Amino acid sequence: MATLSSLSTTAYSEASIRVLKGLEPVKQRPGMYTRTDSPLHIIQEVIDNAADESLAGFGKKIKVTVHTDDSVSVEDDGRGIPFGMHPTEHAPVVELVFTQLHAGGKFDKGKGGAYSFSGGLHGVGVSVTNALCSRLEVTTYREGQVARLVFAAGDVVSPLQLSPTSAGDRKSGTTVRAWPDVRYFESSTLPMAALTHLLRSKAVLMPGVSVTLVQDKTKESQTWVFKGGLRDYLSQTLSADPLIPIFEGEGFADAHSECFADGEGAAWCVAFTEDASPVRESYVNLIPTHAGGTHDAGLRDGLFGAVKSFVELHSLLPKGVKLLPDDVFARASYVLSARVLDPQFQGQIKERLNSRDALRLVSGMVRPALELWLNQNVEYGKTLAALAIRAAQSRQKASQKVEKRKGSGVAVLPGKLTDCESRDLAVNEVFLVEGDSAGGSAKMGRNKACQAILPLRGKVLNTWEVERDRLFANHEIHDIAVAIGVDPHGPEDSPDLSGLRYGKICILSDADVDGSHIQVLLLTLFFKHFPRLIDTGHLFVARPPLYRVDAPARGKKPASKAYALDDGELEAITDKLRKEGVRDGAWTVSRFKGLGEMNAEQLWDTTLNPDTRRLMPMRLGRQDATQTSALMTMLMGKSEAYARRALMELHGDAVLIDV
Repeated sequence: MATLSSLSTTAYSEASIRVLKGLEPVKQRPGMYTRTDSPLHIIQEVIDNAADESLAGFGKKIKVTVHTDDSVSVEDDGRGIPFGMHPTEHAPVVELVFTQLHAGGKFDKGKGGAYSFSGGLHGVGVSVTNALCSRLEVTTYREGQVARLVFAAGDVVSPLQLSPTSAGDRKSGTTVRAWPDVRYFESSTLPMAALTHLLRSKAVLMPGVSVTLVQDKTKESQTWVFKGGLRDYLSQTLSADPLIPIFEGEGFADAHSECFADGEGAAWCVAFTEDASPVRESYVNLIPTHAGGTHDAGLRDGLFGAVKSFVELHSLLPKGVKLLPDDVFARASYVLSARVLDPQFQGQIKERLNSRDALRLVSGMVRPALELWLNQNVEYGKTLAALAIRAAQSRQKASQKVEKRKGSGVAVLPGKLTDCESRDLAVNEVFLVEGDSAGGSAKMGRNKACQAILPLRGKVLNTWEVERDRLFANHEIHDIAVAIGVDPHGPEDSPDLSGLRYGKICILSDADVDGSHIQVLLLTLFFKHFPRLIDTGHLFVARPPLYRVDAPARGKKPASKAYALDDGELEAITDKLRKEGVRDGAWTVSRFKGLGEMNAEQLWDTTLNPDTRRLMPMRLGRQDATQTSALMTMLMGKSEAYARRALMELHGDAVLIDV
């Protein structure tokens, strides 16, 4: 349902399978590996490598030069990429780094590894840069020698050349000069404002490291060396004076920590303003995470927990007012720099952190520090509390106005609906849950402030051929319609959405075949009889895991648990454990037969928590309504058994079935 595509009659045989090798996948689908609006991100991959050397303590200078021919050079004084022969691949290491996906020095974390903390995770960064450049030159200085290698469109055109450095020259480091291939980008122009901001932020996050930008065309040169850290940076960036002094702090785990690896933690700087647009920047191991992630969620959780504790301790909350996290967080500006041993990013461009433990890590550092600061500075604490309470009162007042306007016309809500407290469409959501058992766990594990639960019994009626005036004869469909507050309608109708009670309507079913069937029936209901909710982006499908993997402690990493959606993710998790040195069989794999097997905590961690769950938004395909309707009729129509049989015979071998 996410995209309804038409069936193809093209022949499908053994000859149809094409195997992409080397850097071909990147050239075929560059958008899967980098942003293609401009070449900035492929240049950032090189800058990130230079920053990782400084983060590891081996470099003090980074210089970026934008040349007159639109090529870009990145120079650092780190250790230099090794250029000797790889022990198993029989090629120079520097060549492997730039030509092989998933080859790099950042997989080996922890003590004795080349990098304890780094932004690199997948090992595809600079190989993507190489693939999408018409020319790339690498010069590396190391152990009294200089090595030079030249590529064109990802292929070696000038093999590795070694020469000794001059006597007494102990230079080390790497210089990469890249000519981005304009064919792969919507604009060939490098956005200088974004590049300047990126380099300035790197300097902020690495006190004492000199970061320089040179533009040959304009003869301009800028150098940043920050010693004041995050506080000075945030102060210079804010457009208004903060209500209270900037709250700054840091916390890192030590070797005795039971939950986190030595060195994991965060540094932060937070300011609260009343009217100005908030400034929010977050980083993980110096990588900018523009879309936030679990470390941002940890900061929000820590701030809210500390302010709520202060308000309760001093009895500041007026009767009838309930604080929510956004009441505290809405006026917060911050710069957050997290350090995570093994960061899990969403996608190769690393714009969002998905590491579940990062929420507990950051929250556990921020909350006690802010609680102590507020109780040492009570007047500042009361000012911040008053700001949050005003926000909560405004929110509640707005929701009361909406309810009053509805009056007595609101239908009686179904008795099995466990409603949420909020009436704010921006935060509240309802889960249509398969089965009473799972519904019970969901009720216990949910956030009752903004999450409602509607358990469904059995499989919902196939409504594709049901007339609209007969829909409410089915109790489950009647309850769904009343709970969401929108009447059934057609694709050409203009329904009244003012009664909509939830900003997100989430289908939550088991991760097996029966659960998929229930998903299809519910999606059919919404596509046929509530299409405007799909058009306006209110419908989602929750993706619960099928497996849980319990891994033992390894090195500095404590015992951990991970969840896998399917066999592919399970294999990826076990492969990763093997690479970390865990022997086969040392981990435990549990398979969830259904949501009812999950306890409330597991259901919250995997499926309900907005910071760690996976929700898939539903969108209609681009094909015209007639074609989409014809396809749905073939899939869901009662008299279309022959057409469905032909479809299964044609494409059945491409389907993976979990029985």
